[in-house]
Amino acid sequence: MLWGLVQGLTEFLPISSSGHLVLVPALLGLDAPDLATSAVLHLGTLAAVLVYFRAELSQIARFTADGRRLLRLLVIGSVPAVAVGLLFESRVESLNDTPRAVATAMILAGAWFVATRWVRRGDRQLAEGGDRDAVGLGIGQALALIPGVSRSGMTISAALLRGFDRAEAARFSFILGIPVIAGAGLLELLDLASSDAGVPATTWVGMAVAAVSGYAAIAALLRLIRATGLAPFGAYCMVFGALSVFLI
Repeated sequence: MLWGLVQGLTEFLPISSSGHLVLVPALLGLDAPDLATSAVLHLGTLAAVLVYFRAELSQIARFTADGRRLLRLLVIGSVPAVAVGLLFESRVESLNDTPRAVATAMILAGAWFVATRWVRRGDRQLAEGGDRDAVGLGIGQALALIPGVSRSGMTISAALLRGFDRAEAARFSFILGIPVIAGAGLLELLDLASSDAGVPATTWVGMAVAAVSGYAAIAALLRLIRATGLAPFGAYCMVFGALSVFLI
């Protein structure tokens, strides 16, 4: 249940789920979630984002004009993360074994999120998104493969730099994250299927917790981001990362 709550909240809030799933166990002296737990928790957060953005996904499924445009943005925005993931998968995964490196990455990412406070506020809407916007957010997603760097934080900040309204930047980020979240869950499920690991009943409870807390995190961030921007979340990342470096 604990890992489900951590996964659900940190997957969508710009504070790094990968970083927390490395640092929280290290700080508490616990074992990090195993393969089975990680795979099932990803299903929970995937369910949350699919349900929350069901209207947009329905447009894609019905292949409407807006749906085709959104699908194009998703494809273009997913390419950088897929390419970087395939080329540097082993190097990126090795960082999970070095909590202090993860904490340092979280501090640096947090400083960048704080810096976005001085980015001029834009008013562009998701309906105005184009190929260049998708490329920019895609690069942000690729950088977020580094454990400790928030995917939502990097993509929201990229959208802010492209002149999007804060709330629309968050919507763009969440929708763009669907292929990445689904892909990560699928890869873990394939690894799980090829192993002898079982899935305990308590892990399914964690999946439900991840789904509910993830849905709540999406709703909360969409309300908060317009007023606060990324700066408070960046400050949290810097403080949590610094404490982790000191305590681990």
